[in-house]
Amino acid sequence: MIVGVLIATIVAVTVLPMLVLLDLVGGGDGWGLCPDGLSSCRTSYFSGLELAAGLMILLFLLLFLLRLALHGQRIVDRRKEGEMYRPPPPPPEAETF
Repeated sequence: MIVGVLIATIVAVTVLPMLVLLDLVGGGDGWGLCPDGLSSCRTSYFSGLELAAGLMILLFLLLFLLRLALHGQRIVDRRKEGEMYRPPPPPPEAETF
């Protein structure tokens, strides 16, 4: 379940800039980025770079967490596999008097 949530978050982070641009091109406000539309949008030269850097850092963090989750899942699967193929212990010997 954790792997699925991480993959969905990674997809959302990668698709978000495209959705914002599509909203701006369609005459929208870019989900609050440019409240009066694209023609009157005032941004600095570095705002796009800051946004890209922030999204890249978030994306690499999510990919690292995905790698850790898959590694943990692999460890759990190996333990389960080892328990499945381990023969049961022999029954205790009966004591004779």
